[in-house]
Amino acid sequence: MRYGTETKLGPKEVLDLAEKYFGEGGLGLDMTSRDDCCVSLEGGGGHVTITVTEGKKTDVDLQTREWDYQVKHFMTEELG
Repeated sequence: MRYGTETKLGPKEVLDLAEKYFGEGGLGLDMTSRDDCCVSLEGGGGHVTITVTEGKKTDVDLQTREWDYQVKHFMTEELG
């Protein structure tokens, strides 16, 4: 499933939050890649990929399999 949102946070902040929320110390997914625009994590039979684009606000594109509930929670509670 694919989701999208905007946030006032900067791209690095979004990716740092995603890594903390979904990765080690959070939901425990394994990070498979990270660069300046995206982070990908896998585990539990699924994956989460977050891609950011900087503008007036940061556009956040989230793609997932098996982690829909957690991605929706991340979008509303963490990115606010």
